[in-house]
Amino acid sequence: MKWWPRRKTVRRDDDAGPVLVGDTWMDARGRTASSWRATARATWGRRLGLAVRGVREVGRWVVGVETRGAVERRAITSVPWNQGGPALGGAVSVDRALRLAPVFAAGRILASNLASAPLRQFRETRDGVQQLPLSSLFTSPSAQGNLHDWIKRAVTSMVYRGNAVGYVTARDFYGFPTMVEWLPMDWVQVLDSMPYGRGSFVNPIWYVLGNEADPADIVHIPWFTLPGKVLGLSPIGAFASMASTSLAAQEYMEAWHATGGVPPGTFKNTSKKVDQKDAAVIKARLVEAIKSRQPIVHGSDWDYEAITVPAYEAQFIATLKLGATQIAAIYGVPPELIGGETGGSMSYSSPAQREIELIQLTLRPWMSTLESHLSMLTPRGQCVRFDSDSLIHLDPLTRWSMYEKQRLIGGANVDEIRNRENMPPLPDGQGQDYTPLPIAAGASIAPPTIRSADDEDPRLRLVREERDRA
Repeated sequence: MKWWPRRKTVRRDDDAGPVLVGDTWMDARGRTASSWRATARATWGRRLGLAVRGVREVGRWVVGVETRGAVERRAITSVPWNQGGPALGGAVSVDRALRLAPVFAAGRILASNLASAPLRQFRETRDGVQQLPLSSLFTSPSAQGNLHDWIKRAVTSMVYRGNAVGYVTARDFYGFPTMVEWLPMDWVQVLDSMPYGRGSFVNPIWYVLGNEADPADIVHIPWFTLPGKVLGLSPIGAFASMASTSLAAQEYMEAWHATGGVPPGTFKNTSKKVDQKDAAVIKARLVEAIKSRQPIVHGSDWDYEAITVPAYEAQFIATLKLGATQIAAIYGVPPELIGGETGGSMSYSSPAQREIELIQLTLRPWMSTLESHLSMLTPRGQCVRFDSDSLIHLDPLTRWSMYEKQRLIGGANVDEIRNRENMPPLPDGQGQDYTPLPIAAGASIAPPTIRSADDEDPRLRLVREERDRA
């Protein structure tokens, strides 16, 4: 490498071919002294720049070694790294959290019940509410599966990731969505940290697989949001320490059983010492009797004692039950349905009452969230509602008693009642009458009267207060 770009000989203008000047091949024709000096300065600037960057990298490496050495020297003064088990409270992925039976059970209960409730579409008019047939979005919302699968995927994403984010893949002539595909949350990012303008809470920027997406094509249903944040909280991320504790207890028990744990019992001779050869034969016979579930017969000099669940294993079971109860509190699910324990004994008068409580306390808030967001995808004046009554399964006597009362007051006609029981309507339109039965029978029904001020009933009178008397 030449340290100084200089010309050894003076070249004529008719001498063709390039010449090496520093690190650059240049044409020598028509070159002046100033052009050669400029080339030399550029060459040395490039070389000095490389040298300076090299020195900086070496400096960073030296500082990093010093920092790491200082951190390591401080760290080894505490408990050794291979003691005490894994550290808790770190990030817990969804796939790892799903190893917990209560987490999977909570998602199953919510997604299955919400997807099982029929979806109805209505239009609000001056005369009341009119039921409409479901639009294209709710008859075939996805390229895979049906409405039941579509709602279940949305609820599952909300349960485990705190958000359901969909991308509009098809629209009708009026611009309303007809197909929406729910996206994995790992594909979605949103920028809402700016105080104002683009990238703020009021004007967020959505990214799908790293590419900016039009907010009009995004359908977002959060579960639990904080002020100033677009995305909802992830339950697994917010309660990572609790999930880590339950996972650690479960994995410890799995490892304890996988490595053999403790023997099922002890079988000892109280009168004489048994050598290894005889002990092996006796042990084989005992194990064969235990596997075949046959009674054990032994003499007066043998003592067999079965080993029950150890106290420390019982503590881990209590830890798992506590974790299940906490998970039930997070999702609003009854604890006994996912392996937890209630605060006290609870009795239900009937299975229907239990289903009503599940709908009111657990499913109704989730239904309201889905209904409000899905109604925004319909034309103005229309809305969608889940038929939660269909989730309540009554016994035949109670169900027909309810039909009787509905027909008595004109709340439903005979054809509607028969339709609910999968029966054909009455011929010639005989079941289309809504007239209340007492009126249809010719009975005179007087409206209830309000007691007038002239009625003097000694059992009903106003009592003046002391300030009125004064």
